[in-house]
Amino acid sequence: MARITLDHLAHSYMPNPQGEGDFALKQIDHDWEDGGAYALLGPSGCGKTTLLNIISGLLVPSRGRILFDDQDVTPLAPEQRNIAQVFQFPVVYDTMTVAQNLAFPLANRKVEADEIARRVEKTLAMLDMTDKARRRAQGLTADEKQKISLGRGLVRYDVNAILFDEPLTVIDPHMKWQLRTQLKELHHEFGHTMIYVTHDQTEALTFADKVVVMYEGEVVQIGTPEELFDEPAHTFVGYFIGSPGMNVLPCQVAGDRLQLGTSEIPLQRRYPALEGKVEMGVRPEFVRLAASGEGLPISVTGVEDIGRFKIVRALFEGRSFDAVLPEGSPIPAEASAVIDPRRINIYKDSHLVRGEA
Repeated sequence: MARITLDHLAHSYMPNPQGEGDFALKQIDHDWEDGGAYALLGPSGCGKTTLLNIISGLLVPSRGRILFDDQDVTPLAPEQRNIAQVFQFPVVYDTMTVAQNLAFPLANRKVEADEIARRVEKTLAMLDMTDKARRRAQGLTADEKQKISLGRGLVRYDVNAILFDEPLTVIDPHMKWQLRTQLKELHHEFGHTMIYVTHDQTEALTFADKVVVMYEGEVVQIGTPEELFDEPAHTFVGYFIGSPGMNVLPCQVAGDRLQLGTSEIPLQRRYPALEGKVEMGVRPEFVRLAASGEGLPISVTGVEDIGRFKIVRALFEGRSFDAVLPEGSPIPAEASAVIDPRRINIYKDSHLVRGEA
């Protein structure tokens, strides 16, 4: 296991980058704790795989350093960093059996035969592949091959870190849930530093102790699932985390008063004078519907019944606005939206502004 330090790290795929826009990964400085479970979350092209490949040694950064504990590993090849990496698509030896595939990385490191057998047996059980231990990989399905690939990363207990690059893409939905649960159990048992790349918020939030949200090459927030939900540091985090995402509306703020169109809402905090693009954000879960005149005037455009709750789709002054209501909640014909002022976040130029209590 290792503490991973990203020191002024940045990367461009251009030979002579001139400005910030030329960087696929904008500067990041952060210490990732020894034994932490992290998820790199964001849409395709946001820089998460670039960052993972820099950590693994597959890519040398344009700027900055990466340290494992206090050792500068920036110039070291992947095999010198003592890491395990699981890729998006299966990497297996078709002519070997399932058990031989799992044993291969241990045999290469000259682990004792009894220890290899013990670890392989445990990994086979975790992957629910004990009955296929003696089968050659060639005849297996794509998701079974990916389980082998995953197992080859997990069978090693002595690594600095285990890196996962969207490893569950080809796994069926039920098995995804099962494997995520088992990954968490392994993390608690052995305390590996784990970094998991995904574009799926459910995978990130259920796997990680802390989620690293990336947008256009920038790390916009690092936090627990609760922090990302309650206080998104960037409007993108609000959009990306949650289903549906956070409502974001242009507004004006003066002290402890929020002006939304013709409606005024008292705030729980006081804010300085804000210039530029000022917006408020509130999660649909913190909105309730009332009779017309009690809150923001909205027009309901649709209702999605999810089972335990309803998603109410509406418009406020021509902009989309959502509310999440418990099953059975009435929806007035002439509705207004009442926002919990304790749950309102204020943003300037897309970044969270924390007022004074």
